[in-house]
This record gives sequence, C-alpha cells and structure tokens, in this order.
Amino acid sequence: MVRLIAVALLAFVPVLAQSAEDPDRWEPAMQDFAKQDKASPPPQGGIVFLGSSSIRRWDLKKSFPDLPVVNRGFGGSVIADSIRYFDRIVTPLKPKTVVLYAGDNDIGRGMTAQEVFSDYKRFVAKAHASLPKAKIVFLAIKPSIRRRSMMMTVAGADNLIREYTLTHPLLEYVDVYEPMLDPRGEPQPDLFVEDGLHLSDKGVALWTRILRPYLD
Repeated sequence: MVRLIAVALLAFVPVLAQSAEDPDRWEPAMQDFAKQDKASPPPQGGIVFLGSSSIRRWDLKKSFPDLPVVNRGFGGSVIADSIRYFDRIVTPLKPKTVVLYAGDNDIGRGMTAQEVFSDYKRFVAKAHASLPKAKIVFLAIKPSIRRRSMMMTVAGADNLIREYTLTHPLLEYVDVYEPMLDPRGEPQPDLFVEDGLHLSDKGVALWTRILRPYLD
C-alpha cells in the first residue's frame, strides 16, 4: 500500500512541475492588459516598466507623476516570460525606454548567474529587434532577506549584466543592490515588507530616487 502511494506521488510531481511552467499561465494577465489598454489607452513613445512582482506592485504614477509611464509587470514572471510576451504588451506602445526588473524569480528557481545573464542578452536582442532605438534600463536584482542564501548568485548575475551594459550605448544598469545593504553587507529590513522579499514604501522610495536620473 505504501509503495502504491509513493508511486502515485512520484507520478504526480511532473504534472505539478509542468503546470507551474505552463507557457500560457500568464494569459489572464495578458488579457487584463488588453482590457486596460482598451478602457484607457496608454501613452505611445513613453516609458514601459516590465518584469515581475516588484514592478507589478509599484505605483508608478505616484513615483513618477510627471512621466509617461506604463506598468507591464506580472508577478512571478521570469526573464523568459518577458521575452515571450514582449511583442504583445510592449512593442505596440513604441516606448523610448524600457525598464526591466527580472532575474529575481529566475534565481529563486535555481538558475545560475550565467543562465540569468544569457536570458538577459536574449531579452536585449528581442527588444532591439522590435524597438532598435529604445533604451533598455536594467534594475539590478535586489538582495532580499528571504533569498539571503542566494545573494552570491544575485551579485554574480548583476555584475555580468553591468559589464555587458557598458558595451552598448542603449543599455543602462541601475545599481539598487549596494544601496539596499547595511554596513555589514546585509539587506536592510526596513526596505522590505513582512515577507522579506517585496519592497516596503521606504524600499520603493529608494528605488524611485535611484532610478529617476535614468528616466529624465
């Protein structure tokens, strides 16, 4: 009996994994963007923020009230998801600037720094294939309390991406990693909400202050 249960559980695991990686799992989010755009058309030629929950939860119009910002964050996404849906949710807006925050969930799922870097380069290639004159601003992957054990990988990915941005005039790297650390090199608790992963109001204010010069 125990053996049968074990076999059943093993058979169930791949189904869960496959479900979690379903390429169409973001379809409801994409449809929501379409409905929002139809109800209130977003600005063309502005600034599109793309990426995971740190973007989705960000009240961009409050942080940048004078700028033509559009939020295209969908929580839990990885860089590959932003690549997959780029032409659907970003390209039609013809933004002059794309701000990307991604890589956090990628590392959380076990990807290496080199793998994250490779996906970042794929994202750049995809974005510039559609929008060859757009500036791509990468927000450094943050050091978080919940993912403290992954900070070495995070720093490695950030460094690879930072070095790469120096090779292209349309690429920017915005360092939010170092400013989020205390003097001991630990993530500052007051920059996070209770889950130790997402930004508090103070964390959002810090990001806003650091990012602003790259958008003006």
